[in-house]
Amino acid sequence: MTLRLVTVFGGSGSIGRQVVQRLASQGVRVRVAVRDPLKAAFLKPLGDLGQIALLKVNVADEAAVARAVDNADGVVNLVGILAESGRRTFQALHVDAAERIARLSAAAGVRRLVHVSALGADDAAAARYARSKAAGEAAVRQHVPAATILRPSVVFGPHDGFFNLFGSFTRFSPVLPYYVKDGVRPRSGQAGADGPRFQPVYVGDVAEAVSRALTTAEHLGKTYELGGPRAYSMREVMALVADQTERRVRPVPVPMWVARMQARVMGLLPKPLLTTDQVKLLEVDNVLTGALPGLEAMGIEPTAVETVLPQYMTRFRPHHRHVVLRAPRRS
Repeated sequence: MTLRLVTVFGGSGSIGRQVVQRLASQGVRVRVAVRDPLKAAFLKPLGDLGQIALLKVNVADEAAVARAVDNADGVVNLVGILAESGRRTFQALHVDAAERIARLSAAAGVRRLVHVSALGADDAAAARYARSKAAGEAAVRQHVPAATILRPSVVFGPHDGFFNLFGSFTRFSPVLPYYVKDGVRPRSGQAGADGPRFQPVYVGDVAEAVSRALTTAEHLGKTYELGGPRAYSMREVMALVADQTERRVRPVPVPMWVARMQARVMGLLPKPLLTTDQVKLLEVDNVLTGALPGLEAMGIEPTAVETVLPQYMTRFRPHHRHVVLRAPRRS
């Protein structure tokens, strides 16, 4: 399918900027629906003059969403949050906004809709985040049965909030704590001893999956789980961070009950690092189930963490690691 205009909701995030750039490189006009166009101005140079348009949109506003999808060939919904704040709740953004975007896209005659959800979306999950993601998927399917739904695991890349977060910790802490099931087991490798497992997926692979879902008919109406080539325990993630930052930090296991206590305090902050709902997410693995097709089914070879991490984790290395010593010049 040839695309002329694609509207991307939430296009200024770490995934969004990659999606916008990928579409622009294919000659597509991109309309980026964001809360603050000024803060999203960095997207404009990713395309040719006039190719990328920024539109101020509140996803709770029916008229604003309708304007955003008007005359679009495709729509991509990347709107999502990890923690609630004020009116920005899971229900409002993961469910109500998803329903609104899908319903108004269908009314506008949009031919392709790609909805980016999350791995672990489940209406029976303990975490409200995961339940809201599942409810959002159901709302999308109700209005656009042919929508393509993508469920990525933790997404990594230059602007991620995962490896970059832990990398920043190495600047001031000699340890990298990771949470394990209640009680610290002395030997690594035992069930739960190394923390929950993740299957990080490269942001470029996610952007390519979005692009192919928009242009290839075989992906219509399907749900895909997106993950990298292998899974890592939280201990292995911390070891990767320590290795790539070249700092003398040590991964240290912390019982999950400590996480629950910390979350009660951190959850009160304006931008909490940890909430009680996120702790519930950490109590289960976030890896591909194998029950749904993945990147390979879309013709995409998953990118390994080790091939990309060195490209952006160097920013957390001690300054002297970047100094090139030269022999003094002789007169």
